[in-house]
Amino acid sequence: MCFAAAETLNVCYVASTYSTCSVEEIVTAAPDGFRWFQLYIYRDRKLSEQLVRRVEALGFKALVLTVDVPYTGKRRSDIRNNFRLPPHLKVKNFEGVFEVSAASLVSGHCGPDNYGVPANTLDPSISWRDIHWLRSLTRLPIIIKGILTKEDAELAVEHGVQGIVVSNHGGRQLDGELATVHIIDALSEIVDAVQGRIEVYIDGGIRTGSDVLKALALGAKCVFIGRPIVWGLAYKGEEGVRGVLQILTDEFRLSMALSGCRNISEINRNLVQFSRL
Repeated sequence: MCFAAAETLNVCYVASTYSTCSVEEIVTAAPDGFRWFQLYIYRDRKLSEQLVRRVEALGFKALVLTVDVPYTGKRRSDIRNNFRLPPHLKVKNFEGVFEVSAASLVSGHCGPDNYGVPANTLDPSISWRDIHWLRSLTRLPIIIKGILTKEDAELAVEHGVQGIVVSNHGGRQLDGELATVHIIDALSEIVDAVQGRIEVYIDGGIRTGSDVLKALALGAKCVFIGRPIVWGLAYKGEEGVRGVLQILTDEFRLSMALSGCRNISEINRNLVQFSRL
C-alpha cells in the first residue's frame, strides 16, 4: 500500500529488509516506482548477499545500509506491550528461511524473535570494512543510514559511500542519544563536514511541510518520512498514505512561497535563524 502510494506521487520508497511484503511483491504492486532498499547485515552473510542480488535484479536503485543496529536496542515499550508481529504477518523476504519455535512464540518477553526474525541473527561485527564487501557484490550506490556525528560523516566519505541518512532510528535504539527534535542540529554539522562530496539526507522528526523546508535550507538533499506514513496507513490504507504525502507536499509548496522561494534552488540557510543562547 505504501509503495503504491509513493509510486502515484512519484516519491522514493525505501523498502525495509523487515517488510511484510517481499521485494518481488513490492515491484509487482508498483512496477514504475522509484525504490531503494534498506539493508541489514546478518551473521549468515549469504542472507544479506542474496537480498542484495535480488533487489539489484529487480531494479532497486540504491542500498541503504543501516549501521546503528549491531544489536536491537532494549525497546521497553515493546517489552511492556509484549509486541510481536501478528500471526497473519510474516517477514516475507525471509519466508521459509527462519523457523521460530513454538516456545519462543509464547515466551513472556519480546526477545526470542526480533520483529519476525529470530534473535541474534544481526551481525554485531559490522564495520567500515563491510562497505568494501558490499561494493564487491553490487554496482548499486551505497547510502549509510544512522549517522549523527561529523566524525562518522567524514569516515563515510573516506570509505566511498554515495550518501548519508542522518537518523537516530526513530529514537528506539539508545536512550540518551540525540532526540528526534534535535536531529536537525546534527544535519547542519554533517553537511558542513562533508562539504558537498556526498549527498546528505535526513530521516526523523519531519511532521510538516515547513519541516521539509528547514531541512533543505540546512543542506539536506531530501527528507524521509516514517511515522506520518504509518499514521496515514492506519487511517485509510493506501489512500491515507497518499493523503499524508499530498498534505506534506502542499504545505512544503506553501512554506516555500511564503518564504519567497520560487524554486528549490532558492532555498538556503538564510531562511533559518538559529537561537542565540
